[in-house]
Amino acid sequence: MAKETILVVDDEEDILELVRHHLKREGYAVQCADSGEKALTAARSGPVDLILLDLMLPGIDGLEVTRQLKNAPRTKHIPILMLTAKGEESDVVTGLELGADDYVTKPFSPRILIARTRAIMRRGSRETIDETAVIRVHDIEIHPGRRTVTLQGEPVTLTYTEFQVLSILARRPGWVFTRSQIVDMVRGDDYPVTDRSVDVQIVGLRKKLGRFGDTIETVRGVGYRLKETS
Repeated sequence: MAKETILVVDDEEDILELVRHHLKREGYAVQCADSGEKALTAARSGPVDLILLDLMLPGIDGLEVTRQLKNAPRTKHIPILMLTAKGEESDVVTGLELGADDYVTKPFSPRILIARTRAIMRRGSRETIDETAVIRVHDIEIHPGRRTVTLQGEPVTLTYTEFQVLSILARRPGWVFTRSQIVDMVRGDDYPVTDRSVDVQIVGLRKKLGRFGDTIETVRGVGYRLKETS
């Protein structure tokens, strides 16, 4: 099963190790960075599904990291959970206004940190979708409200699930989605389907898209993405 990747950013090695230990035990893939500069590089390189970000960093601090990530189209969708010290209330407010999703105050309980992490992951997988916005990418045009797809102007007949999967990938070209994320976004947590079912949907989609099928890329060990437009 593909793992969701979490980037942990803190300049204190003991905190990095503590957080890494607990996240890995929960099944997440973990990357670590000990400075704002390294955090920006890692986030831009991707794939990253969530950032646990200490606000008090040497050089570029956590607020500036948040500002830069949220102002960039490629990284603005990555949720951020701030790690803060007591007495940083004004920084917390600023971070939330910049687009961070939540915060945990140090010293924190690992159980609380994991609970907040899971909550943000669930929210991210069910983000509100504008059903009126037409999606155009690689000569593919998707009308979410009408539930229609055309390829170079010709209609393409897709099943409900194929349509949902294509819409998810097309909204963020270049963005890697894990199989479990796709399952959650298509059906919700309670739908009795395995991650392997996503592979079957991708095979069907590629076949129906013909020569454009290779725009759906497999990212080995992670999931799938739609190629970015050049």
